[in-house]
Amino acid sequence: MTIVAVVGFGFLLMLATQIASPLGMIGGFLLGAVNALLVGATLSLIEQSISHARALTIKDLVASVGHYFWDVIGIGFILWLPLMALDLSMQANPYGQLISYAALLLLFLLLNPAPEIIYQVRHDSPLEVLKTSYEFVLENWIEWFLPFAIILIPIVLSPTGLQSFFSLSSRVGRGAGLDFSQVLVLPFTILGGWLDYVGIPSSVGWYLGLLFTPPLAVAMLLFRGHLFASLHGVSRRQRRFASSVK
Repeated sequence: MTIVAVVGFGFLLMLATQIASPLGMIGGFLLGAVNALLVGATLSLIEQSISHARALTIKDLVASVGHYFWDVIGIGFILWLPLMALDLSMQANPYGQLISYAALLLLFLLLNPAPEIIYQVRHDSPLEVLKTSYEFVLENWIEWFLPFAIILIPIVLSPTGLQSFFSLSSRVGRGAGLDFSQVLVLPFTILGGWLDYVGIPSSVGWYLGLLFTPPLAVAMLLFRGHLFASLHGVSRRQRRFASSVK
């Protein structure tokens, strides 16, 4: 059901983009609201998939709409002004693109667990989400990023690997992982890298990527959710102690 929802949400975002494109700034705000609605609903479905033993139904899908909307909007608003200032200040700088990549990569790393914090950790404000994300990454950066690093191997080893990685992380970092288009673009890019790595022709790989992107996107979100739940609130020393006791 979550996979079906993600596919449907993708089409809704495409439709919203077509409607918002001619509307200028108003269209941008409209698209931001639609994005927050879709991301919040997706996080709610992932939350239910992790916490419920039963299969999700259409009723659960409908009930998910509106969940975490203001959390996503709030974080987007906090990041909007600094990112706009970064873009404007880098336009006349000869090293502007490099500096922007570095800043967005830092955002990608420090705010990476923000989606999981929204639906798993009690918080009173978007700033608290960002603070919790920063503290979580400092404490668990090896365990959190190692699986992601492994699935990125084909992309990093490609001829334009580093450039592709910086470009990908800058796009994801700009939205703190709360841009619905990146929920699909990231697994699509990873799938494309692996299919190319094993020798699948790009003409075939594109269709395979399109077919398997929604299941992979949901699988990645579920894995992240379970991994965050196992790491949050437990220090590395506590995990080692628990392991030694077992």
